[in-house]
Amino acid sequence: MSTNHASTTLRDVIGLDNEPPRLSESALILIDYQNTYRTGVMALEGAEEAVAAGARLLERARAAGTTVVHIINDGGENTPYDIRAHIGAISDEVAPVDGEPVVVKQFPDSFHATDLEQVLSDRGFAPGSGRDLVLAGFMTHMCVTFTAQGAFNRGYRPTVVADTTATRTLGSPDGTVLPAADLRTAALTTVTDLFGTVVPNADALRA
Repeated sequence: MSTNHASTTLRDVIGLDNEPPRLSESALILIDYQNTYRTGVMALEGAEEAVAAGARLLERARAAGTTVVHIINDGGENTPYDIRAHIGAISDEVAPVDGEPVVVKQFPDSFHATDLEQVLSDRGFAPGSGRDLVLAGFMTHMCVTFTAQGAFNRGYRPTVVADTTATRTLGSPDGTVLPAADLRTAALTTVTDLFGTVVPNADALRA
């Protein structure tokens, strides 16, 4: 049976807060802003705009004294995720500076089999604390969504900044093509149903 109105989110059903966080009181997690997503077989639709938005968010965060953590996916040598080569490196616009840790992962959830929990705990963001994590990066439907889930499962309060993310067009199981814009919207909607909040851009975050 089809409806013409949205269902109540799981967040609303269980009474979770959807208020955007204060950037100065959050940790910013920049996920997989690697060169591979800007060119070649893994190029994403809207990647350049998302990198630019990520750079603006990062600038604001640094000015606010926000804890910043970078995530990078290591797919091994001679892959599009070879972190030893330019293709797998973090893009210059959002590259880490001294004092900003880099966590290397091999799974979509940035917490899985990494030291991200420890890195955050060392900076006052312990699991179960209910503290805010602001998420940005690639890909919307994959590592951003699964990191939001991982953060939620560990007792954090994740918020995704929508315009800092991008994804790619994929084939659906029924044989149709799912445009990148639709897949991005679906992924962000998945986040807002339970795992966290989504804001359109950095300006929507309180200082």
